[in-house]
Amino acid sequence: METVKISFDIETSDAECPLGVEIWLDDTVLLSNNHVQEKISFSHDINDDDGEHKLQIVMLGKTSDHTKVDEAGNIVKDATLQISNVVIDDLDVNQLFLEKCVYTHDFNGTQPKIEDTFHGVAGCNGTISFEFTTPIYLWLLENM
Repeated sequence: METVKISFDIETSDAECPLGVEIWLDDTVLLSNNHVQEKISFSHDINDDDGEHKLQIVMLGKTSDHTKVDEAGNIVKDATLQISNVVIDDLDVNQLFLEKCVYTHDFNGTQPKIEDTFHGVAGCNGTISFEFTTPIYLWLLENM
């Protein structure tokens, strides 16, 4: 059975804030961490047979206390999770990952749920979804 490796890093902007993260592939939880305090270097081998897949990175635990705002309403300090260094089978696909991701969130319960673009930083509880098919090289050829 052929496999491909997908890997990426997750970091927090404020290790004191208990931001959590879950990583799902299709319907399986691959990682659950209720307080990201240091960089997580995630790596997982995926079966490269024909198939459709959804990788989801879920941010959990953010509250309004994790965002500091000045008198003028400007954010002066915020707790976020950054996703970077996305690699599939030794190929840097960070830009493609950002282009293809959908970030679904509701501004931590203050607004209706939206589907947003993702620019590498998760600032609200929500789900970053990345859909792809295998064999991965065919998908990469069609999308790069």
